[in-house]
Amino acid sequence: MERLLRRRDFLSAAKGRFVPQAGVLLQGRDRADEAPPRVGFTCTKKLGNAVARNRIRRRIKEAARLVLPDVAQPGFDYVLIGREASKTRAFEALKKDIISAVSKLHATPGAGDTRTKR
Repeated sequence: MERLLRRRDFLSAAKGRFVPQAGVLLQGRDRADEAPPRVGFTCTKKLGNAVARNRIRRRIKEAARLVLPDVAQPGFDYVLIGREASKTRAFEALKKDIISAVSKLHATPGAGDTRTKR
């Protein structure tokens, strides 16, 4: 699975749909192509210092590595954003959060919350 690394890719995904879960917030965007799915990871500074944020990001990366190949769809960009609960949430629950978020994102066109323009 490819990684999102450029800021513009993260910003494009932020304009798509999003699904909040207890452990993560998932943003998703359909690129309208058949390329493999891409995934990016991020955490805000509100979650703590660099050590805390990196620990959250590592947990989310590992959970995503295990579950996304089964549930991700081609032609989509996904951004997983760490939340406060990501620090202490059981790893199995974190994996279930990701699976649930991706399922809700793909349930029906227009499913998931949409951001309003500011």
